[in-house]
Amino acid sequence: MSRNIKVGIVQHSFNEDVDFNRARNLTAIENLAAEGAELIILSELHDSLYFCQTEDVENFNYAQELPGDYTEFYGGAASSNNVVIVTSTFERRAPGLYHNTAVVFDKDGSIAGKYRKMHIPDDPGFYEKFYFTPGDLGFEPVETSLGKIGVLVCWDQWYPEAARLMAMRGAELLVYPTAIGWNPDDDDDEKARQREAWITIQRGHAVANGLPVVSVNRCGFEEDPSGQTSGIDFWGSSFVAGPQGEILFMAPENVPQEAIVEIDRTRTENVRQWWPFFRDRRIDFYGDLTKRFLD
Repeated sequence: MSRNIKVGIVQHSFNEDVDFNRARNLTAIENLAAEGAELIILSELHDSLYFCQTEDVENFNYAQELPGDYTEFYGGAASSNNVVIVTSTFERRAPGLYHNTAVVFDKDGSIAGKYRKMHIPDDPGFYEKFYFTPGDLGFEPVETSLGKIGVLVCWDQWYPEAARLMAMRGAELLVYPTAIGWNPDDDDDEKARQREAWITIQRGHAVANGLPVVSVNRCGFEEDPSGQTSGIDFWGSSFVAGPQGEILFMAPENVPQEAIVEIDRTRTENVRQWWPFFRDRRIDFYGDLTKRFLD
C-alpha cells in the first residue's frame, strides 16, 4: 500500500435538480480521477439543496433506499474511475425511519461501508431532527482498499469524543462531509468567529489524535423556502489539516472548487511517535465522560 494518498475535494453549490447535481458530481469525480485522485470526498447531502431549512413532509421525497438508484450511480462512478468515494445521502431505512448517511464506495464500486450521522442538530435553519433519526452504527471506521477511513458528518465535527473513538478503532484519516454556513443577517465579526471556531475544533481533532482531517463543505447561498429566515450562505472553506493541525489546503469561502491534496501517511505515523497521546491517556479516570453532566 502506498504511504501517500491523493485526496480529491469537491466543494460545490447545489440546486433543486437532483439529476443535474449528480451529473456535475460525476464530472468532478472523473476530472479528479484523471488528475490522479485516489479518494474523492463529496459534501453533505450533495444530491439536492439543503432541505432542512424547513420542516416539510414533501422533503422526504429526497430520501433514498440503500441499495438503490443512489448506490448504483455512485458505485458506478467509483468503479469506472477506479477511486474510493465518500458520499452523503438522506437514507430511507423504513417508513417513518430515516437517517443522514454517509456511504463509502470502494474502487470496484462495492459499498465498503456506511456511517449514520450520530449527532443531529435542531437550530433555526437546521431542522435536522425533523428528518433524521440518530445513527446506530457507532463510530466505526470504514475499511477500504486505501485503508481505514473514519467518516463522520457535519455536526459530529464539534464532538471530540466522536473523533477519538474513530481514532481508537484504527481510523487512518478523519473525513467530514459538511453543510454549514452563515446567517446572512450576522455581522462580519460574528461570521469570522463562527468559521474560525469550525476550523479550530477540527484542527484540534487532528492534533489530539495525530490524524489528518479532511472537511468538505458545500458553498453558495440557499434561500429559505418558507421565507421565515434570511436563508443560509454556506461558507465553503473546505480544508485538509495534517496530524499536527497544520493546514495543507484551504478552499475559498464562496466559490466552487475541486482540488487534490496529497497526504503523507508516514508523517502521520511519525507524529504519533513524537507525540504519544494515546500512550499517556489516563483511561482509569475517564469514566465520568459517559455521564451527561456532573452536578
